[in-house]
Amino acid sequence: MNSLPTAHSMAQPTQPDPCSEVRRDSDAGAAFVLESKGEWWHAGFHLTTAIVGPTILTLPYVFRGLGWGLGFTCLTVMGFVTFYSYYLMSKVLDHCEKAGRRHIRFRELAADVLGSGWMFYFVIFIQTAINTGVGIGAILLAGECLQIMYSDLFPNGSLKLYEFIAMVTVVMIVLSQLPTFHSLRHINLVSLLLSLGYTFLVVGACINAGFSKNAPPKDYSLESSKSARIFSGFTSISIIAAIFGNGILPEIQATLAPPATGKMVKGLLMCYSVIFVTFYSAAVSGYWAFGNESNSNILKSLMPDNGPSLAPTSVIGLAVVFVLLQLFAIGLVYSQVAFEIMEKKSADVKQGLFSKRNLIPRLILRTLYMMLCGFMAAMLPFFGDINGVVGAIGFIPLDFILPMLLYNMTHKPPKTSIIYWTNISIMAVFTGAGFMGAFSSTRKLILDANKFKLFSSDVVD
Repeated sequence: MNSLPTAHSMAQPTQPDPCSEVRRDSDAGAAFVLESKGEWWHAGFHLTTAIVGPTILTLPYVFRGLGWGLGFTCLTVMGFVTFYSYYLMSKVLDHCEKAGRRHIRFRELAADVLGSGWMFYFVIFIQTAINTGVGIGAILLAGECLQIMYSDLFPNGSLKLYEFIAMVTVVMIVLSQLPTFHSLRHINLVSLLLSLGYTFLVVGACINAGFSKNAPPKDYSLESSKSARIFSGFTSISIIAAIFGNGILPEIQATLAPPATGKMVKGLLMCYSVIFVTFYSAAVSGYWAFGNESNSNILKSLMPDNGPSLAPTSVIGLAVVFVLLQLFAIGLVYSQVAFEIMEKKSADVKQGLFSKRNLIPRLILRTLYMMLCGFMAAMLPFFGDINGVVGAIGFIPLDFILPMLLYNMTHKPPKTSIIYWTNISIMAVFTGAGFMGAFSSTRKLILDANKFKLFSSDVVD
């Protein structure tokens, strides 16, 4: 294990940094996939797509496990902590850029600052697990959206879930050929608008349902068993952490045209403005309408298996279409790290981006990657439970622990300062929360095991 770098060695590195601007001439992953042409608002579009997704429809269920007071508190605290964490990460990246070492990959930033070769492989393993998991989950949920629309139009139809997943995979294969992260900027702007669209539709539907004569009685009491309340609480906290997490902030900042200093903060402010509008409105309206009857997907609460629908079919249908379309953007954003790794090894930076030498390997490798994600989604329709464990183990170290550690290592605040101990406290608290969240998610995985069936047409909640 290498020794930790001193302040002098960090300011004037003796070794050329592996992702400095000089190395772009021989690094196809950096030159192609992570090309740096974007403005701060493009980073805002990418961040919003990475964070504000259909998972916000689980927030009423989160409040069901925490109650009004603790639900508001945890959602607000998690919002402040993640914004602070991403702000610190952008400051670390800015610090390295000013020192002549512009990092464009999370794994190389962590390995450089912490001076540990194993950290490179730790981050790449966690990032790969998260990004592939989100890619599989996006295809699975998109297939489920298609199945919902099909079942409504053709109640006795014969198509199965895996067939809809195959359809989604074909679309993802086509979209995955967009060569660079920067080329997704227009798609991610549409994604931002779609997230606002389905949030407003769902909020309106929940308010309408709450005043409906068919609405369930409003009961906001928590579970009677103390142990059940504790497990539900930690599961809810893990869900919030996973919703706020993204794990690819350095790669998003890499898309900014240099100098990137200060631009990421503007992108974060845009993203968190959307978060404030969508997260609180979805959580409050859904929990107010359904209380402890809130489903893990609020759309299912609006369309109960027994009894009439609590929202107009056209509203639910439009919301499902918006969710479906945004899932394509989410799957693409989280695939960029995998594409960058593949491109770094397979492409020749001296050839053109669309040269036959680079186009054919890109077409083959990205198609195979999407086919793998689609196959896993079809085979494991209970992947949501598995993803819960991955989220607890992955998002918390990348988004709640490493940014604080990296900041303390690079900026070296005095050990008597508030910021130093704030960072240490956040790392300690979220390390514990990560272990408890992983335990709670694993427990749910075991409890649901009897429902699991390969290539089933029913998704396990």
